[in-house]
Amino acid sequence: MKIAKIVSSNSHVDYVGRVIDRLDADAPPAATDYGFAQFVCLPLDAETLDRVLYNTQLPNPEYAHFGPRLSTAADLKVLSPDYLDEQGVLVGILLLGWRDALGQRAHHSVPRRVVPAGAEVFRMTDDEAQAFHLNLNGQLQLHYYSQVIAHAGAFAVPLIEAIVEQMEPRCTPEERQRLCVLKKSLVWQRTMGGVRL
Repeated sequence: MKIAKIVSSNSHVDYVGRVIDRLDADAPPAATDYGFAQFVCLPLDAETLDRVLYNTQLPNPEYAHFGPRLSTAADLKVLSPDYLDEQGVLVGILLLGWRDALGQRAHHSVPRRVVPAGAEVFRMTDDEAQAFHLNLNGQLQLHYYSQVIAHAGAFAVPLIEAIVEQMEPRCTPEERQRLCVLKKSLVWQRTMGGVRL
């Protein structure tokens, strides 16, 4: 399901997408389709870039307009059909890795490819997200951990925790033990991270 289009970037791994709304499509995505820690992908020519949503911004240009309103929103559709509704939802999209053209091998690293403005962002299914997290031996991998910590800012720890929660139900008991150690480390980082000595 298409949920957004790339509108800008903050870096090579941190992009901003504008969520498709009722002006772009007859059936826009629901809020649950672009929530925090939702896995998304950008299919490009030779590869698919896999990402995760980690931030939301709500631009509302009307907020600063304190003058009287001469028409209601419903009247504007009839009286001024060219009036644009500039409110929207912007989502922060963090690059996690990429898949080759066949989609068989997932790479948890930064691709050389630059994402063009206007590229379409699609919601990944649970099965696609799980497949992205498995190595060639079918074992769970989270090699993008340091990338998330470095680029997601204050959302880094909650984002990793949300990803772990999504992956845990499909893991083997051994993998769950490894994730448990990771979760304890994240709790420690969140608890002690604000302490200054």
